[in-house]
Amino acid sequence: MTIKTYGLMSVDWEERTNFERLRTQRLERIKALLQKSEMGALLCFDMNNIRYITATHIGTWAMDKLARFSLLPQNDEPIMWDFGSAARHHQLYSPWLGERSRAGISTQRGAMAPESGRAEDVARKIRIELEERGLLHEPLGVDVIELPVLFALQAEGIKVVDGQQLMQQARLIKTQDEITLLSSACMMVDAAYDELYRAMKPGMRENECVGLVSKVLYDLGSEHVEGVNAISGERCSPHPHVYTDRALRPGDPAYFDILHSYNGYRTCYYRTFAIGSASQAQVDAYKKCRAILDQAIHAIKPGVTTADIVKLWPKAQEFGFPNEEAAFALQYGHGVGLSIWEKPIFSRLVSLDHPEEIKEGMVFALETFWPARDGWSAARIEEQLVVTKDGCEVITRFPAEELMVAGVRYYTATGPLATTRETQSHLNTPVADAGAITAR
Repeated sequence: MTIKTYGLMSVDWEERTNFERLRTQRLERIKALLQKSEMGALLCFDMNNIRYITATHIGTWAMDKLARFSLLPQNDEPIMWDFGSAARHHQLYSPWLGERSRAGISTQRGAMAPESGRAEDVARKIRIELEERGLLHEPLGVDVIELPVLFALQAEGIKVVDGQQLMQQARLIKTQDEITLLSSACMMVDAAYDELYRAMKPGMRENECVGLVSKVLYDLGSEHVEGVNAISGERCSPHPHVYTDRALRPGDPAYFDILHSYNGYRTCYYRTFAIGSASQAQVDAYKKCRAILDQAIHAIKPGVTTADIVKLWPKAQEFGFPNEEAAFALQYGHGVGLSIWEKPIFSRLVSLDHPEEIKEGMVFALETFWPARDGWSAARIEEQLVVTKDGCEVITRFPAEELMVAGVRYYTATGPLATTRETQSHLNTPVADAGAITAR
């Protein structure tokens, strides 16, 4: 299996991403799972689930508002209640929804006064649709919900159950077009890392790195740069998971995680660099980090489980943490699709006791971390991959086999400055040799 990467436009002379097939296959998958479940209908507030079902999107500003909602009844088509004028826009430009695109606003995360009755209005809209279809007394699956809306649904006599697992199951195996979009998203990050590698030098700040990466991605057509972790120098161990305005210095390790969305499909993609040169401790940490990642990737194939993979990774105590919860996400794996954390999850915290089977068509990221013996630097690497019928294919292609040194190559009087050297220059001349020079 070869994962293809196309141009980012749709054209008439070559089939690339087939968006009609994408919409149809996603909806067919969740309909089939709903049909087999105990639920009479599925109510979604999570924008990613709404997009999966209805193929609508109104901007990333709305992702945490829980203002929009969709209902998928058994043996029927989805209904979308959208943000004001967005409903009319979808009637005009999303023909697969048509008149099933309606205006309807929830509580705006509590910003609407409870007395306005928005929660009750949402519940009433849902009850009417369920009654019309004879589903009022069937369990209603819900993915995420505000408490006032939950209470209002219950007051209408509706039994609310967990619908999030059903959506996770639907999104577990990716379609052909989802894989194409995920690979395209990774291609854009390949380009961002190339620009970052060329630009990094002492004095460049972490936030400037974030800005450069974001510009490259948006210029290429990214829909949303969800986040860029930029971690350098003494901040590398332990991993803080957030960038600052710290300036890069000669000999620094620097690792990055680039998370963005192309047509909804995400990346989670770490790389580690050294600025100007790397100490032997950093080189050794990188080799260890790469080795445990490669071991896991080599073991991936249909039929193995997440437990089989995490057994290959070191225990938390082996790299300085008291337990797996304290070290969570440092040796880690997770599904990637319309969000960056989907099924399956790979972690010694949960996978040993609750393994999940790896299947063809899954797309996930595996990420490893290793602290250097100097006590402050570290390596972090991540690859995103597609499970094939007999193994997997990595779709993150920026080089990461060995630790790469970024920045201008420095020259001394006798030739190029070594790219493997101790961070502090005064340690480069052994004390004994210095004494001999002084004696002469």
